Amino acid sequence: MEVNVRTMKKLGDAELEIMQVLWKAEVPVTSTYILEKMNGKRHWALSTLMTILARLCEKNCVICDRSTRTNYYTALMNEEAYKKQESSDILGKLFNNSIYDLVVSLYHGNAISKEDLASLRKMIDELEEDREK
Repeated sequence: MEVNVRTMKKLGDAELEIMQVLWKAEVPVTSTYILEKMNGKRHWALSTLMTILARLCEKNCVICDRSTRTNYYTALMNEEAYKKQESSDILGKLFNNSIYDLVVSLYHGNAISKEDLASLRKMIDELEEDREK
């Protein structure tokens, strides 16, 4: 049961970090596992994590299997679908749906290196070649 892209909820920073742990795990995991993987990023008490996991369950982003003594958490929200939706939202809200404006902003903010630009040129060339086929 995956979350529909149209009904997908926006995640806060802490929620996103938990989702990234769940997406990377690819199998149901315990809250202890999540805390261990978050070590270094966040220094949470278990109660804090449990509060955020409960919120993610309410948003239908995560499901909790309580059939055993240990609760196991699984992502319901698809990582790629979420990234696509968020990227589209950011592009629309901040750059008026202009990829050109996004790239210029990243370039002027020194977030794109010469290597990144070369990769973009190569990718654009490959996409154009594929389109011509």
